[in-house]
Amino acid sequence: MTAPVVEQPTDWTEPGAHPVAPGVHRIPLALPIPSLHAVNVYVIEDGEGLVVVDSGWAMPDTRTSLEGALAALGHRLDDVAQFLVTHAHWDHYSQALALRESFGTRVRIGRGERPSIEAFDVHRGLHPRQVELLRRCGADQLADEIAGRPVDRSERDVPHTMPDAWLDDGERIALADRGLDVFTTPGHTRGHIVLRDAAAGLLFSGDHILPHITPSIGLETEPEPKPLRSYLESLRLVRDMPDTVLLPAHGPVRPSVHTRIDELLEHHAERLDVAAAQVRAGHGTAFEVAAAMRWTRRRRSLDDLDAFSRMLAVLEIEAHLDVLADRGVLDSHEEGGVRRYAVRR
Repeated sequence: MTAPVVEQPTDWTEPGAHPVAPGVHRIPLALPIPSLHAVNVYVIEDGEGLVVVDSGWAMPDTRTSLEGALAALGHRLDDVAQFLVTHAHWDHYSQALALRESFGTRVRIGRGERPSIEAFDVHRGLHPRQVELLRRCGADQLADEIAGRPVDRSERDVPHTMPDAWLDDGERIALADRGLDVFTTPGHTRGHIVLRDAAAGLLFSGDHILPHITPSIGLETEPEPKPLRSYLESLRLVRDMPDTVLLPAHGPVRPSVHTRIDELLEHHAERLDVAAAQVRAGHGTAFEVAAAMRWTRRRRSLDDLDAFSRMLAVLEIEAHLDVLADRGVLDSHEEGGVRRYAVRR
């Protein structure tokens, strides 16, 4: 049984502090990413100070929005005792770091994020490893396009430093009024974590489980070799737990984690079938397979997407092809720095 869902605004991006459970409020903060609209941060009122799950993108407007929402609850920014961050993407992590500079707030994040946080260097570009992977996928032109994108000032100024402490798999965060269990759920990033409040029937899912979209896979400075394999395993890990309310980072609150996981697993099973069919049709690289497929709910061609979305699409297909190779459906080999796939005989 899951906890009852507190009624939410029709528009999940509506500003303010929206109750989702006793002592827990959802605050959507706007993002400079039109496709995502906003990020939900969750404020947990605790006897020893506020605990906030994720933090938003470090921008003046989002700081003002967070400050205003907390004021509506009778709190201030310096009442936040700690941020618990699900992963190191800027829309989750950077405002926590900025507020730490102002108030000394404690910031914790999954230990598996350490390689990407340590390796991040804006002078290398925003996606240096992805450029390398695109070339392996046979997408040289797209790789050049991503590599040639200049880093603007707002991106250079986003804080991206180390946390105060790490969160480890199996750790229990004992608050005054509740306990949060930490589970590592690699895939979206290698160090992604979710937080589970079993007693209240809540899962703070970050980007691991989203109600409307399928999360990107392995978009980070130092991605792991097989991010989709890890993601599918992480979904099954959470699916094996008793069901809870889904508190996602992007999108509305949903009553069942299990229902959404089943949809995500079905989506990836279908993607695996389509990718395998494209290899059988003679497409031998991840780029060729991605170019032969349709994307988004509007079934757009790869060429119709912007460069960033094309990058995500090609790398997602490579991850699917690697899973098919692991399962013995495909063979793969590298030729001239490009990974090629064929149906296993």
